[in-house]
Amino acid sequence: MKPAPFQLSRYLFFLTAAILVVFGAGSFMRINENPNMLGLYAFYAFAMFSDAAFMLICAFLLQRKKKQIYRFAVIVLTLNIVLTIFDQFGFIDLLFLLLNLITLIVLFIARKEFNPA
Repeated sequence: MKPAPFQLSRYLFFLTAAILVVFGAGSFMRINENPNMLGLYAFYAFAMFSDAAFMLICAFLLQRKKKQIYRFAVIVLTLNIVLTIFDQFGFIDLLFLLLNLITLIVLFIARKEFNPA
């Protein structure tokens, strides 16, 4: 049984949001290790929490089948992919990039279902 594109994309968005929340909390925990980097760690945490919020918005609103929401989801995923590439690239970055890429591919394959004519 194949999962519906809506459910699959929704689960992928939820998974990505959960990962971003964990990484954001991890950034806050690193402040104790190096208090001099408070601003940088707070910025990273804010960026990750914001990205998680955008992912949740995409997960909840894609079922409305509006082009603007679909485009917003594609833009969020594309930015995640591009910004991950231009950061210090490691194994975790590769996994995060693949997760975003898989979600983007699901959206592109099922674009007719997300954007009915």
